[in-house]
Amino acid sequence: MIPWLIFAVVAVPLLVIGFVAMRRRTVAGELDAPEDAERRAQTEDEFAEAESFEAEWRDGDAKRYRQERLP
Repeated sequence: MIPWLIFAVVAVPLLVIGFVAMRRRTVAGELDAPEDAERRAQTEDEFAEAESFEAEWRDGDAKRYRQERLP
């Protein structure tokens, strides 16, 4: 009975404290840094470049598809 009492008094609170500490660290890591205007503009530019590349790729893919011989 004594080992179970020691386990309940020592191990369980340590596990709870560890769980709470990990939870706080995870929540702190999930918070986004405030986004300033320069960073927002950079993000918008990157999205615009990606969309233009995707449009060019689709056009090229459609041309290649038309050139292929279909069985």
